[in-house]
Amino acid sequence: MGWLKRIFNLVKPGSKEAEEAGSGATVVQNASVSPTPEKDDIPPERVGLSGEYDQSGLAKRVVLAFDEDPDLDDEERLWVAQTGTTVVLKGEVSDQATLDKMVSTAKGVNGCQAVDTSQVQVG
Repeated sequence: MGWLKRIFNLVKPGSKEAEEAGSGATVVQNASVSPTPEKDDIPPERVGLSGEYDQSGLAKRVVLAFDEDPDLDDEERLWVAQTGTTVVLKGEVSDQATLDKMVSTAKGVNGCQAVDTSQVQVG
């Protein structure tokens, strides 16, 4: 199961999860880590996967970036949230290198000003 499906119950069209019968997940059309906002007045951290206003837009785009990174497997005990422009990681990761890669990936998503890892346990 991918990050987007596990955390938000969303899937991209054509993904393995979207093709599974009865997955119950919502298919997000035109999902992108860097969508064009539907309106000019949407703050970068509130832009959703398809450019719409979304209170959790940054977190969803970070999760999608994790899914799209072939070096990041789904860490089933880690969760992603946001407070404003800060991405908050909570839970457990397998090792420090994985956490460092996640922080780097999250910081590369438009709208992310910081990544809080204070609630992550390594090991």
